[in-house]
Amino acid sequence: MTFDRSVKIAPSILASDFANFGAEIQAVETQGADWIHVDVMDGHFVPNISFGPATCAAIRPHIKTVMDVHLMIAPVDPYIDAFAEAGADIITAHVEAGPHIHRTLQAIRASGAKAGLALNPGTPAEAAAPLLDLVDLICVMTVNPGFGGQKFIHSCVQKVTELREMIGDREVHIEIDGGVDPSNAPLVVAAGADVLVAGSAVFKGGSVDNPAPYGDNIRAIRAVV
Repeated sequence: MTFDRSVKIAPSILASDFANFGAEIQAVETQGADWIHVDVMDGHFVPNISFGPATCAAIRPHIKTVMDVHLMIAPVDPYIDAFAEAGADIITAHVEAGPHIHRTLQAIRASGAKAGLALNPGTPAEAAAPLLDLVDLICVMTVNPGFGGQKFIHSCVQKVTELREMIGDREVHIEIDGGVDPSNAPLVVAAGADVLVAGSAVFKGGSVDNPAPYGDNIRAIRAVV
């Protein structure tokens, strides 16, 4: 991965057809996706269960862009190597998931993956301040994690502005995850975000057999930012 601040669209496969992950990934990449976002949930840290390292390893050969793995799990550390070995380019852990976040971020980087730090809507930007030199990405949750299709929390936009100022000239992406669509994408990009995770907003109206709506949806987001 090379660093740049151009806006990147990262469809979340949580909103795709689970029976056709490989084909869905190929479809959204062909239709213009920049990254593929993989939401991992454990039914403990968040109230839902999705998939684990084996699924990531199975879909890795289908991903030609960036595999962005978001761990909504606790504890994180015992699983870092498994997700790295499954091919994750970025592994993101929540600051709220455990007491030793410095150790977690160091372990992610030691695994060979880029290190991401996620902040829940109720967590202030200041929580990231001591960690800025250990991260490659900060994921600002604009919904409470655990389910797709939730409504965007507008008060989180100010957090993006604060993080952008804190980051300064560091090569750290700001990612937005939760309820992103053409109505709010301009707000977070103006505030300083450069990676937009979109699930329902990308996959709505399309399918593996009819992928053109995926491209229309991606272009609609890209056009407004």
